[in-house]
Amino acid sequence: MRARKTAIAASACAFVLFGAGSALAGTGPAPSPDARKAAPQSTAPTADGNPRSAKAQAAGVCSDAYQIGTTAYIDRGGAHAASVKQFYSPTCKKNYGYVWVWKSFRDKVKDYDVSTGVYSYARDEIVGQDWWNRTNLQEFWSLPADTAAECTAAIGQLRAPGDALPGQAMTSKRC
Repeated sequence: MRARKTAIAASACAFVLFGAGSALAGTGPAPSPDARKAAPQSTAPTADGNPRSAKAQAAGVCSDAYQIGTTAYIDRGGAHAASVKQFYSPTCKKNYGYVWVWKSFRDKVKDYDVSTGVYSYARDEIVGQDWWNRTNLQEFWSLPADTAAECTAAIGQLRAPGDALPGQAMTSKRC
């Protein structure tokens, strides 16, 4: 029994240290087709990211896009100021970066700068990047990134007036 517990603990440590494997963009825990069909058809922007919102549609996000990888956070003054996520559309075979600026930040800071895009590890560049300067908006989508066959991560930046450098965050690498 003790040996079994030791083996299980060692396996768990190995998965944490070395990862459980790799996955191509859009693979892994995708919502089931039934769950996607049952998903609300709302067009309201959300912190989770709604590919049907007006901003998403204006950026060219395909409506079946869903989050891949982890959520990252841009911190300012020791508190979360924005969330960064990566989305993938199986229909369009595109990736998207997403930034949601938290209300607590928006209540204190006006006219901030935001950018988001998809970092391609193969190209060593940000693809589909878009920028917004002196904005007070909350929801930001990158342009479509043709990176579905590459290792990627979403990247987001947020700069408040008077800050010399933007705060930034990057989601987990997806291959």
